[in-house]
Amino acid sequence: MFDRITFDPQIMGGRACIRGMRIPVSVIVGQIAHGAPLEEILAGFPDLEREDIQQALEYAAWLAQEEVRVS
Repeated sequence: MFDRITFDPQIMGGRACIRGMRIPVSVIVGQIAHGAPLEEILAGFPDLEREDIQQALEYAAWLAQEEVRVS
């Protein structure tokens, strides 16, 4: 489902990263949340691809899904 998101205890303590690199998903999502344009993020992380950023956002959205229970 998220083939660009990896978890490795030897890389960033097992945090969700992009394709086994030392680029945590949280850093990418955080930059977008603070208004950084995609081109700026790609320039700052030359090994990233647009698909990596897209999947980071999809992963964050998946994690944020809430189950609402009505009593």
